[in-house]
Amino acid sequence: MNSHLDLITLLGIAVAVSMDALVVSIGNGFFMKEFRVSRALRIAFSFGFFQALMPLIGWLAGYSLAEFICAWDHWVAFALLVTIGVKMIWECRKVSSDTAVRDCSGFSTLLLLSIATSIDALAVGVSFALLDTSIFYPITVIGIVTFIVCFAGVLAGSKMVRFHGAGLELTGGLILIAIGVKILLEHLIKGI
Repeated sequence: MNSHLDLITLLGIAVAVSMDALVVSIGNGFFMKEFRVSRALRIAFSFGFFQALMPLIGWLAGYSLAEFICAWDHWVAFALLVTIGVKMIWECRKVSSDTAVRDCSGFSTLLLLSIATSIDALAVGVSFALLDTSIFYPITVIGIVTFIVCFAGVLAGSKMVRFHGAGLELTGGLILIAIGVKILLEHLIKGI
């Protein structure tokens, strides 16, 4: 592998892709009658696992395409990250402070929500492949960060009267766009 993401960039990506799962975690905590560590751990593990699995799947798919588009890899990574970021910002318009996210700790509901909230991470994995980045360190960081963020989200939700999912989505979207711009600028500057 030629490229390694610095820890700050990787943490930014991990936090950004975990925002959907955080919103659901906060909502689930909000509707708990009392905080339960076992439920918070189950939710955090499920979201963390799928946030780590999806980039791996994206990386495997993207790596097979990387040699065909290596001349454009930074543009593709930029486009994917900006597209995901814009999508998150667009979707934050639909989230109100009154949004009710019901209990998601049942197996089938948690599985579906874990997959749904990690789809954006699939495209991030493709970006990693196109940047010729090793995948195991990034998915470990993404999984751990998502686990911590979601556990804290359930805890915070159990203590809150209301939550603001739109702000979290907006923040995650802006972070991904900024990272996409950073990757593009780094490659363009290297080419000068």
